[in-house]
Amino acid sequence: MAPEAPRRLPPAVIALGVVSLLTDVASEMIYPLLPAFLVTLGASGAFVGLIDGAAETVAAFLKLASGWWADRLERRKPLVVAGYAIATVMRPLVALARAPWHVLIVRATDRVGKGLRSSPRDAMLADAAPPDRRGAAFGFHRAMDHAGALIGPLVAWALIEGLGAAHRSVFALATIPGLLALAVLVLAVREPPRSSSPPASTPEKIRSAPTPSAAAGVGGSLSYGGDKLGGRFAAYVACLAVFTLGNATDFFLLLRAQELGVPASQVPLLWALLHLSKSTLSTWLSGLSDRLGRKRVILGGWLVYGLTYLGFAAASTVWHAWALFLVYGVYFALTEGSEKALVADLAPPAARGRAFGIYNFTLGICLLPASLGFGLIWDRAGHGSAFIVAAGLALVASVGLVFVPTTASR
Repeated sequence: MAPEAPRRLPPAVIALGVVSLLTDVASEMIYPLLPAFLVTLGASGAFVGLIDGAAETVAAFLKLASGWWADRLERRKPLVVAGYAIATVMRPLVALARAPWHVLIVRATDRVGKGLRSSPRDAMLADAAPPDRRGAAFGFHRAMDHAGALIGPLVAWALIEGLGAAHRSVFALATIPGLLALAVLVLAVREPPRSSSPPASTPEKIRSAPTPSAAAGVGGSLSYGGDKLGGRFAAYVACLAVFTLGNATDFFLLLRAQELGVPASQVPLLWALLHLSKSTLSTWLSGLSDRLGRKRVILGGWLVYGLTYLGFAAASTVWHAWALFLVYGVYFALTEGSEKALVADLAPPAARGRAFGIYNFTLGICLLPASLGFGLIWDRAGHGSAFIVAAGLALVASVGLVFVPTTASR
């Protein structure tokens, strides 16, 4: 069930949340079934990593470009609509795949849509939300997204177990919620006006003016389209990049769960459990960043991530997989909304599209080497080594973030 919308969140935030809920119902009817489906098509561990990594790399470049376009176009909504439309059309075509490379092409094209829509949509959310409610707004959006990702696997499981549907039929039926999401976006989402004034102070008292990057240990401010985003923003993005290099595709978690004895028929339920954790906690835990500070909440999430990955390395029985997936959702709830809220805090209003473009580009472009590297370590040294390396990179990123001056007063 979708989380109840917090009070005082604007209608545009609520409507975009509904769009994300329906989109993720469609997406997550497919995603948890893909690893086993790829294995039946003959894919190796490295190729599994390549598929999601390459797809997110495609999306990353388009997120960067769409952020730039979003700040220069009079309206951002057309880019968002185009992105959702492409994904709605392409996503179910995985039902026609007969070889692993077919899945790669469909997945990459699907991510073209995600690349077009993500940065403009995030900028729209930042424009719509009051500064002192940004953490809650982005957290609510992620909660709705994860509520859809909870419903999607349950629908897939019901179709497979209750009606005896084949995986390919489930993939094709994912078209229906995708079309509903597109209808809500076109008919119900009104683009908020853009702010021309600096953002109000948040609990961290972040200023939008650039600061010298030497304090953050990086060379120079990020300049994208002629606007300086500041040394603090550059240092923050650098820490995100290091963390993401240890954050491979979740396909590997699903494969690890099956190694531990989770039956293939229960994988959608396991995936639904993860999103139950995310959807019920995201609004609240990301909202904590409005009161406790963005950096503290993000660091807490990265700590949970590292401990969870060490748990996957040491796990030895079926119930470990179920428990770890539940805890893994806490990491997402702490970080997803908080990270985006910090991007909005650090970027001046006129550069928010570009700031989210850089943020989304960084996460996407690092996923390919992260997933390929994780897959190669998995194939050559075993799953334990892969999870330990990923947890180590999370620790390195956390230490770096401690020294990033994201606050003016503490």
